[in-house]
This record gives sequence, structure tokens and C-alpha cells, in this order.
Amino acid sequence: MGLWSSKPVSILCIGVLSNSMKTSANDKKGKLRSGVELPEKADVHHDGKAKKFEKGKKPVPRILFPDSLLFKRWGEDLTEEQQTKAQELFINYGYNVYLSDQLPLNRPIRDTRSPRCQEKKYPHNLPTLSVILIFMNEAMSIILRAITSLINRTPSHLLKEIILVDDYSSNEELKFHLDEQIKKYNARYPGLLKIVRHKKREGLTQARISGWEASTAEIVAILDAHIEVNAGWAEPILSRIKEDRTVVVSPVFDNIRFDDFELLEYAVAADGFDWALWCLYELLPPEWYALNDETAPVRSPSIMGILAANREFLGEIGVLDGGMHIYGGENVELGLRVWQCGGKIEVLPCARVAHVERAHKPYLLDLTVAMKRNALRVAEVWMDEYKYMVYYAWNLPLENPGIDYGDVSSRKELRKKLNCKSFDWYIKNVYPNLIPQTTIVGYGTLKNTLDDRMCIDQGPVPGNTPIMYNCHAYSPQHMFYHSTGEIYMGGLRARQNAIDRCLTDPGTGDLPLLNPCNEAVQKGLNMHWDFEQGSAIINKKTKRCVEIIKDSPLSYYRLVVQNCTGQKWHIQHVVKDWGKNGAGR
Repeated sequence: MGLWSSKPVSILCIGVLSNSMKTSANDKKGKLRSGVELPEKADVHHDGKAKKFEKGKKPVPRILFPDSLLFKRWGEDLTEEQQTKAQELFINYGYNVYLSDQLPLNRPIRDTRSPRCQEKKYPHNLPTLSVILIFMNEAMSIILRAITSLINRTPSHLLKEIILVDDYSSNEELKFHLDEQIKKYNARYPGLLKIVRHKKREGLTQARISGWEASTAEIVAILDAHIEVNAGWAEPILSRIKEDRTVVVSPVFDNIRFDDFELLEYAVAADGFDWALWCLYELLPPEWYALNDETAPVRSPSIMGILAANREFLGEIGVLDGGMHIYGGENVELGLRVWQCGGKIEVLPCARVAHVERAHKPYLLDLTVAMKRNALRVAEVWMDEYKYMVYYAWNLPLENPGIDYGDVSSRKELRKKLNCKSFDWYIKNVYPNLIPQTTIVGYGTLKNTLDDRMCIDQGPVPGNTPIMYNCHAYSPQHMFYHSTGEIYMGGLRARQNAIDRCLTDPGTGDLPLLNPCNEAVQKGLNMHWDFEQGSAIINKKTKRCVEIIKDSPLSYYRLVVQNCTGQKWHIQHVVKDWGKNGAGR
């Protein structure tokens, strides 16, 4: 059995504050740098002017932006002018900069470690740490709070440097004014802060590589700039990597809400991905529970964007793939490369980092463009004969997909040089939760020749009745026809315990149904269909056909199962020669 077989947690990949709480810096006198007090609050806004909350004003009943996510839980006492300013900043940044600018930089946050983690002791003599904070047009107060939390909550003899990497920000305050802030920190902590500035926009991955290149400590932690580290975050990381230099580790992420900046504790989970290479969280494996030690490392199939590693080992295995564009897929690429090339990935329950959630990413409205390209790059280098699953998941033709994923020759040479294992080994030994689909012969949208503007669609969810809908080619309209007769509908999950849905004929009435494929097998539902490209879709048992009808001349077509009338269907993509000149019959 591989190390991974449990089902995913349905949460995104990334507490009420009390004024009486003490920071970890006050609890570890002599071990941590004294708490940063300069400046107490962020002393600039986007316009470079200091602002404070205006106290004593009565709440204004009129809400200017009732549909804005920013004001669902926060801001009821703001004036109209303050609401306008807060909304403007929210649109520009994706989180509540107006509130962030009012919060102390050294604000206390709740210690979310388990009691056993809080009691755990670590050696004094640990490797030194370089922390890399990457950013592009981040809010100044967010960056300064991240720096402050690192200084306050990392033992001073271990924190060698904090390296800021600016991926060509356009915000003026992140130029001269940020340099001035760095000088203030370095006046108190000589040489602690460094900054690397890109001369053009190079993207998330290259920013991380630039930080790694500038680092000098034995261990490097690559973080986002919109974080606050929690108490005792560094010691478990440094201790574990000292034990095994081939371990790449991830902290446990907590969530700082984008609107009110409250900290929400997240459960310990491992990091995984689906066949589209989107990140997801996985439940802890049974092997971890069997240890009966909540402080024990969790072996993880993949890693999120925040990580720590031995600097030299990370260099030996190729750091990150600089050919990745903008955002997405680079963490999955690293995860595959670490496992396949002799390393391992672990999540450390005792290391916790709070990550500011964004309501939206203002720098890129559609992440799928970069994600799709990067996913193909990963597939072509690391996934061998299973790369077709990525093409299926993104609904791309296996040949000539029309996407330039760049030159991957150097990454393939790296893989060969490192003598890395196969993706088949990875699935079987590391992540058997991924289930390759080997019998798909046709996939994509499914259209009837009577109206090629309409596609079969999974219909409302929850619900189990497919419909005809205007073609848009997103996942609700993704169909997968298997040579064994099943028709999967509504996106390809292809994972254990993440059940795909199959088209079935109930045998009565004229409405087709969608049923969980495993349930359809167990109950013997009518889930097998005869289909050839450009022909009818005929249920093998009932002999009824999937067709479309109009209830009146002015109505739209609707999807039915009925006695066959000779209607024909075309599926968007075919595998190899299926559906061509009778192939696949």
C-alpha cells in the first residue's frame, strides 16, 4: 500500500485576537530578538499619508457597497468616505488594506499549535535560516507585519537574514519608502534585511529562484510576503532538516481572513493535487495516526507554495522550474521532482504560519491561462505515459494542443542526470489516490447534429439530471466516453473517494440521470452505452438512445432518453484513431 490513500479535505489550499495575549517574543527572553516596536503601526497608506481610525463617529446606516465581500462581516461603523477608501484598496489588493494599515505590526496572534507541540523542546544548536519573502504590489503594512513577525518569533541566533524579492512592483511606496523601512530595521538588526528587485516582471517562480540565489544560510524558507509566522515556527523546521537534508518541509497553514484579519485555525493536513494539478488538502494517512504522536511529521504527496529546505539540496535537484509562468503548477512540479529524485516531503504539525487569504488576485483575473500551460510543462517532464490525464483534465487534444509550454529540454536533462524514478513509481508508492483512466477514447463537449450550439451539461448541482445548455466548454460540459461503455460527465475527478458521475438510463420516463459511477456499478444501473463518433448513443441494456427534443416549435431542445430516431452525436476530442473510419468498433 502506498503512503497515500485517504480522501481529500474540501477546503482551499493556503481566532479572535485578544489585546491581553503576549507574543512569543515575550515568552522566550534571551532567545528571541526583542519585539519590534518601530514603527508601531504602518505609517503609510497608498497615498503615503498617515491615517488613524476616526473615533467617536456614529455608525452611518447607509452602506455604499452592499454587494462587496469586504463589508459582509466588517466595516459597519465606517463613514461613507472611509467605505469608499476601503473599497478602493480592496479592489486593488484583494484584502483589507484599510484595516491592515491600522493594526500594529507586532500584533499578537493566537498560538495554534497543539499542547504537545508547545511543550516540545529543540536543540539550541540548529542550522541558520534564510527567509525569503516574495511580493509584487503587496500592501506595505502587510510586508512590514510579515517582517516583524519573523523577527519577533524566530530565535535571533537562527535567523541569519530576511530577503525581500520584489517582482517589479509598480506601487511607488514599495520603492524608496520600502528602502527607508529596511534601513530602519537594519539600524536595529545590522544586515538582517536584504532586497532583490527584478528589472522586469518575471513571475512567482523566478522570484523564488532569485531569493534562493541571494540566500546564504544552510536552510532556506520561501514564504509569501502576506504571512505572519506563529510562535515556535522555525525550530521544528530546522531540526527536521538537520536530521535529514533531503526532506523538503511545509508548515501547517492557518488562515488570516481577508476582511477582518481574524486568524482561523486550520486542521493539520497533507498537500495533494488533482489531475489538473490544482492544489488540494488531503486527510492525514492512517500511518500517521498509528504513531499516536501529534507532533510527528506527516509524509505528504506534494507541497503548497510555502516551503523550507536545505539550501544545497534544493540546488542539487534544480531549485524550481524557471520556465513556469506567473502562477500555478510550480509547487506540484517541485513535489514530483523531490519524490522522484531521492527526496521526501513532509508537513510539520508544530510549525504554523498564518497566511492572508485574498478574495481575488488583482494581478491576474484568469489563473487558468498560466495554470494550463504550466500543467502541461509538468506533464511533459515528469508524468511519463500518464501525462494524458493532464490533457484530459484540461480538455486539450493530446496532439497539437495549441499551447506553448516552453522548452523543457533542460528539465528533462536534469531528470536524467539525477536518475529520477518514474511517475508510475510515484503513483504506486507515494500517491495512489490518483487513478489513471486508461479506457477513455473520446472526451470533451458532446453535441447533437441537430443544434451544434448546444452541449450536454451536468445541470444544476446538487442534482442528478443532465440538461442541454449553450456550449461553454467548462468542466460541467466535460464528457468522457470509455471503450468499456461508461460516459463520465461533469469534470474528471479520477481519484479514490472523489467519485465521478456516470450517465445512466433509468429505464422509465424520458429523463437520463447522473449517478455516482461506483453506485451505478453496485446497483447494476444502466450505465453502459454504445457510441461511435458521428453516431447514436444507445444504451446497451435498454436499447434506448440519448436524444434531444423540442416540446414546442418555439421551445429549446431538451435532453431525453427515448426510442432511437437516428440522431447523431459528435464528441470534441478522440484518442488516437478511435472514431475515425470505423476504428474502435
